[in-house]
Amino acid sequence: MSENDRLFALLQHADNFFPGGQVSFSWGLEELAGSGRIAGADQLFAFIDGQLRQRWASADRAVLAAAFDASGNLDVVAEADQIQDAMSLSAGLRDGSARMGRALLSVHEGLGTPGAADYRALAQAGEAPGHLAAMQGLLWQGTGLGRGEAEAASAHGLCVGLLGAALRLSLIGHLDGQRTLAKLRPSLATLLAQPAPLLAGASAYAPAVEIAIMTHETKTSRLFST
Repeated sequence: MSENDRLFALLQHADNFFPGGQVSFSWGLEELAGSGRIAGADQLFAFIDGQLRQRWASADRAVLAAAFDASGNLDVVAEADQIQDAMSLSAGLRDGSARMGRALLSVHEGLGTPGAADYRALAQAGEAPGHLAAMQGLLWQGTGLGRGEAEAASAHGLCVGLLGAALRLSLIGHLDGQRTLAKLRPSLATLLAQPAPLLAGASAYAPAVEIAIMTHETKTSRLFST
């Protein structure tokens, strides 16, 4: 794959237009906003930056990297997938991540991405949960992206997904969304410049978000699934 081909592939798969199911999830933001704990662009920035550092960089990235480096070995991908499942304490977090991962898997099966059909069969048989980070590693490796590009796409997707949720919750306007995304670039660059953690050392610590997601599960009226 040429450099330009990889660039356009990266733009395609990192684009929020790609149907990965992310619009249904706020990852605790709806509950935190509803309770008044997040209001405005500054607090939203701190929330997203915390999610990048305390969950994505230390847990999701390790799972993605392990699945990517498996180079299509589905047993290794499944091991990383199961570790992601074990690290997701709340049912909402587990279910949301698996639903997004399986949605991504379904689209890539339709696109003919290597490994997608076989892994989807495992997930449908209940032999693997299909978490998002593991599916990103498996599928983006299959599209020909480099691991660094896959990691950048994953981190960017988290930021854009949370900003999109904030827009729908009327926490911010579109200009504040773009300002916040630009403000997040130094954090993204710093995190991506560091080596990905090994799967054995993967960890996540975001108790306020976990509690918010658990609380959100009990609500009868809500905009987002988490």
